[in-house]
Amino acid sequence: MQDRYHTLDINNRLIWNFRDIGHTMRRISEGRGSQKRVLIVLRETGIITQRELTQRLGIQPGSASEVIGKLEEAGMLIRTPSETDRRTADISLTEAGQAAAAQAAASREQRHEKMFSCLSGEEKQQLLELLERVNQFWDQHYPESEAVQSDKPSKEK
Repeated sequence: MQDRYHTLDINNRLIWNFRDIGHTMRRISEGRGSQKRVLIVLRETGIITQRELTQRLGIQPGSASEVIGKLEEAGMLIRTPSETDRRTADISLTEAGQAAAAQAAASREQRHEKMFSCLSGEEKQQLLELLERVNQFWDQHYPESEAVQSDKPSKEK
């Protein structure tokens, strides 16, 4: 961390750490719409509609179509017209896709284990309880629909 970190008050040091952890998690994760993430989700859900997959991943339909198309070309999944909704397709893994998804899930599990290997089981439990309490408090006090107004410059003329 930078020299400035040690001059910050505790609240700003906490925020600094959350920010750094967020950056690290984004850097080392599969990404919301990555091929590995799609494979893992399909492994967990079995057959899923393209619309449901898009919603679960939190990505735009066009992005999902692109990733799904690449995985389909690679023989990892198949799309079949949905029997319940003609506007979408059901997606499922092929045998090759199942194997790739199992490998991706195993890699993810190993990475998650390594990420917290600096903590004992008791420390992990304590951290989890503290984070859940902070997360619950933040959800109540900072809903997603509410922008932080105090940090925005005013538009007064």
